[in-house]
Order: sequence, then structure tokens, then C-alpha cells
Amino acid sequence: MQVWQRHARVGLGALLACATLLTASGCSSTQDAPQQRTVSVGFYAFFEPVSRAADPEPGTEGFDVHVGYEADLLSAVEAMEDIGLSFERRGIGPWENIWLEPATEDTDLVGGGITILESRTVDATGDTVVAFTDGHIEFRQSLLVRAEDAGRLRDHDSLNGDDVVAALPNTTGEARLLQLIGAVDASGGLREGTRIKTPAGEVVVASDGEVNITASGASPELKRRLRLIPADPNRPQVLYLGDDQGDPLGEAALHAALSEGRVDAVSGAVIGNSQAAAASQGEFAVTAFDDLIEHGGFVVDVDDADLLERMNTALDWLTDNGRIGFTDWLADSEIFMARAAQWPSPEPS
Repeated sequence: MQVWQRHARVGLGALLACATLLTASGCSSTQDAPQQRTVSVGFYAFFEPVSRAADPEPGTEGFDVHVGYEADLLSAVEAMEDIGLSFERRGIGPWENIWLEPATEDTDLVGGGITILESRTVDATGDTVVAFTDGHIEFRQSLLVRAEDAGRLRDHDSLNGDDVVAALPNTTGEARLLQLIGAVDASGGLREGTRIKTPAGEVVVASDGEVNITASGASPELKRRLRLIPADPNRPQVLYLGDDQGDPLGEAALHAALSEGRVDAVSGAVIGNSQAAAASQGEFAVTAFDDLIEHGGFVVDVDDADLLERMNTALDWLTDNGRIGFTDWLADSEIFMARAAQWPSPEPS
């Protein structure tokens, strides 16, 4: 069972369920059901087993078919009588700024294993444009390594100047890695002397914090980064695999680089790395389990109080206020649908 500190919520019961929805969705004093609403959902297509497309090829019919933990969670929300939500889903390939999608006209809600960060709620001008739901999944960072290196690379401190770690840019996997190897400060500011290779040339950090890399983005000159060389020569380099334009390739490319020996480790969440290790038939292992616990949620437009309240009500019930999570779903993929069937929908008085 997974338990975490959550936003202040109240327990759910038949009467409280209606009360929760009263302001946001028009539940009347006679406990009428809220108006049915169809929600446009975008989901990240490449985070197995949390959120993926049935067909990984963009443009195919299967690319808009949602599969995995979050897909089942949303289906259970749809099944909850009187929550009044149905979802039209479409797959999203690019990860960069995916959390800002609900601020556009085409998307009401977005998911895909998105870590809840305040910095991800603001746009480029600093305006708060989106809001996160309550968390429904826990993340911890780790290293995916070749099985024969598991003993040597048991933690992040074991990485040395001869090692190369692959990471996906603008993820908590990258941001936390840079913190753990001492390449950035707590705010993501890079250390003086750090070198970053980009398609436009090499950027050398002239002073501490002059440029930064965080889970929400990076300084403009680092947007298409290819390799990061820490100021401390005893710390590992970080490799970013990109296409001809420097746009990042997905996790499959990172796993191939690890298998081929081009990198020594891949930084990422325990969930994704464990999936890759299990699929590798013994080739890979997961090490360096981080102590920091992060939480993931869905994202809505900051002004959409109705959707936010309905989603939080449903998620709190389905996860039993955080007591049911990813590990429970792995053991029983029907657990959320079973919870939905027990939802105490209010009866008209």
C-alpha cells in the first residue's frame, strides 16, 4: 500500500459526496446529479506502464487508445455514477511542456505520469495557467544499469568521471540526477565551469546559477542540449539523445544506448526503469533508489474549478485517499473499477 501526505481533504460518504460536488458542479439541495460532461484528455504516449498508446506510431488509430495505470484510473472515474465525467482521449508524443496543454482550447485535462511541481503550473510569462489534481501515484528516481554493473553502480555516489548517464530532458529524472551528482544547486542553477554541448555550440557556465536546468525547462540556450559535462571531473557526464534538430528521442533510444554500451546508466523513475529491467530478460537491473518521494497527478486549466473538484473527489475515492496506488494496481488491474462500483452515489431525497 502506498500512503502519502495529501492536500487537506475530507472523508467521502454518501452525503459528503454530494456536498463536495455542490459548489463545483451544481449538485442541488435535493442531491440531483451534476451535469454530464465530456472532457478532452491528452495523455503522454510513452511512459509504460503508467500511460502509453496502444500503438506507438503517431497518426494511427491506436495512438489515441490509452493503456496503463492512468488509463484504468480514468476509466474508473467514468464508471462512478454521479461524478458525471466521460473522456475523449488522444495520445501526445512530445513531452516538453505537456503539462501546459490544458491552457489551450483543445485540451481539458492532461496526464502521463506528470510529477506535481508548482513550477509546472506557470507559462513562459510566469502566469499561473494550470492546476494539478491531488496526487494519485508515487515516484522515486533510480538508475537503470547493465546487470553486470549493478554492484559497482549501487548508488549515485558510485558514479565517477568515466561514467555517462542518459536522461530525458525536462523530466524529474534529469533534474534529480543533476542534483544528486552535484551539477546544480537546489534551484537548478548550474555550477560554474559546467559545459553543455548543443547543436549551436558549447555553452560554458561563467558563474554559479547563471543558467539553469529544472524539471520544468531550462535556460533558452540549453533547450536542445546534447551533453552536459560537470565542472567536477570526478562526476559523470549526462547524455541527451536527440534527432538531427536536437529534439529528444524517447526512452527506447536510451535503453538501446545502454544495451550497446554507449552509456553506463539511464536516469528515470523506479516504475519505468523496473518495467525496462523486467522486459530485458536479465540484461538490465535497477539501482540507486532515491530517498525522495514525488507525487504525480493530472492537470487542468487553472480556471476549471468544476473539473478539478470532480476529479479530486473521484481520485480520492478510487485511491482511498492515497492508500491504494500503483503497486496495488500491478497486483490487480481491476482494483480501481472495483472501487468505482462501491462509490456511494447520493440518492435523490
